[in-house]
Amino acid sequence: MNGREEDLEFKRIRKRQIERRKRKRRILIMKLTAFSLLAIALIASCVLTVNAVGRHLSERKQRIAESEAAVEAAAQAEIAESEAAEKEWETELPDIRSIYGIYVKDNGWSSYFADDSYCMAPVGNYVTAFRASLQGQPADLSGTICYSVNKSGSGWLDWTEDSQTAGNTEDSYQLESIKIELTGKLKQYYDVLYSVLQNGGWTDWVQNGEEAGVSGAGLHVDGVRVSVAKKAEGQISYAGNIDPNKPMVALTYDDGPNAKVTPQILSTLEEHGARATFFMVGRMAEKNKGIVKQMVEQGSEPGNHTYDHTLMTKTSADEYVAQLARTNQVVSDASGISPILMRPCGGERSEIGMTIVGATAMPAIMWSVDTLDWKTRNAQSTIDAVLSKVQDGDIILMHDLYETTAEARRTIIPELLNRGYQLVTVSELASYRGGMVPGGVYSKFRPAK
Repeated sequence: MNGREEDLEFKRIRKRQIERRKRKRRILIMKLTAFSLLAIALIASCVLTVNAVGRHLSERKQRIAESEAAVEAAAQAEIAESEAAEKEWETELPDIRSIYGIYVKDNGWSSYFADDSYCMAPVGNYVTAFRASLQGQPADLSGTICYSVNKSGSGWLDWTEDSQTAGNTEDSYQLESIKIELTGKLKQYYDVLYSVLQNGGWTDWVQNGEEAGVSGAGLHVDGVRVSVAKKAEGQISYAGNIDPNKPMVALTYDDGPNAKVTPQILSTLEEHGARATFFMVGRMAEKNKGIVKQMVEQGSEPGNHTYDHTLMTKTSADEYVAQLARTNQVVSDASGISPILMRPCGGERSEIGMTIVGATAMPAIMWSVDTLDWKTRNAQSTIDAVLSKVQDGDIILMHDLYETTAEARRTIIPELLNRGYQLVTVSELASYRGGMVPGGVYSKFRPAK
């Protein structure tokens, strides 16, 4: 190969090398460009992700803040509602009532008895344990009823509350005295008053943790009365929210309840904030359990008038015991409260019958004003019989069987209230007029002179 040819071949080789280097540079530039674009894409993706995370965190914080604000608002609303409820209680307190029972030596637990009722052991027996609860307490009104008893041989026992047993049901040691009080907000708005039957008579009312009865003297408690009363600023609280310094009478109705007549009487009593005592025939109560329940819920008092309107002078002792027991059970099943008063049918009494009444831990309730509504069947005659004779402490006899008696209540109830009488149950009437004992007979409760 001559010099010219070598020179040409060199030039061709050189040209190919330059072209290869150019291709390599182009490929490198393309790779670098692709890598740069990928990097940019990745960076952009990371930025977007970071932004998204930031937004998510920000949104989450906002949601948490909103949730916390909602919880705080709900709490403030609850506090405001509670405060508003308390303000409402301060102006118009709800009626809260006690119910309570006793354990009697050898007899067992009594049924529950209504606020300010005479919860008593049978004649010749005594109490070894006690329990109590409340009715009508709003769910958001805190507190409960608690109590302690002084047990013979043991002294004061630990405080117990709300339906639990204070005392002992397994021995025969008697209760000598008792203390009761309220807790929580109840204590702020209400007083609890109580008295015990001891040594043949009822003690004076005490309240809010004071001792009722005498301990250490060998005496036993034979009965208990409890009442929850609304507090009134600057005023004394009284059992049943009854003022013993004002006149009072007890309207009583026999032989029902009647499906048509009794609800009319209950309606008017409720309208005027009044109460009465209904001496019910057991078979009638069994047919009208809803009325019995309504009666007790309104604060009126259930009484026992035997199951079949049976005269104690014309039946055997065993049958009379069964008549009273069956009626008590019917009323208790219907209302949760057992009668503690009875009325002899026709007013007829016998020695054996009254012994049974005492052994059933009941007093016998007669009357001082007889309207003879069963005989006249005339509304005006019934009205005149009441309004022309009524005195402070009277027990007035009517029958919730007749439409004319229902009609008479439209005048009798508001007029007695207009004259200044408190319309109370027999137990309430007795509570500040000496009280009652098992087997006793009562026709009126006049104020002490």
